[in-house]
Amino acid sequence: MDVSAEFVAQITRSQRQLHSFILSMVWNPAEADDVLQETNLVLWEKAAEFDTDRPFLPWAIRFAQLQALAWLKRRRRQQRVVFDDDLTRLLADEAAREEVVFEERRQALAACLQKLPSDQRDLIARRYEPAGSVNAMAEVVGTTPKAVSDRLRRIRHALLQCIRRQLGEATA
Repeated sequence: MDVSAEFVAQITRSQRQLHSFILSMVWNPAEADDVLQETNLVLWEKAAEFDTDRPFLPWAIRFAQLQALAWLKRRRRQQRVVFDDDLTRLLADEAAREEVVFEERRQALAACLQKLPSDQRDLIARRYEPAGSVNAMAEVVGTTPKAVSDRLRRIRHALLQCIRRQLGEATA
């Protein structure tokens, strides 16, 4: 089987999103890992059917959904599950839509972060580090915590506006 490097890269990049989606259906991290592996095998087998003109993630999520539903069916045989198939499919469809929206927003955020001046990008990055308290940042920068908070608020607002523009351009 001749699988392109781009296809391999797409599968690799989508692992976190696929795992999150599967976890929303099976509710058990270890089982989600197993279903993800089954999904990866199916994606690999179906690689030749992938249309490179279409987005990869929705295509892959559909296979993840089918694998998770098969897992739920196998599990149902072993023990009683509270939700019926229709509700599970409804929840899975909604989770798939949300995962795609989340990924679009994540990509927009990444693009908008790159547009920020480096000092603003560094400040945002420092804030979301484990020890990134506003007080600690104020000490490092040599200003007050209020000044750091105000600056972070302005940067976040600019990011939000940029994300909205990015998503507006994507849907136009």
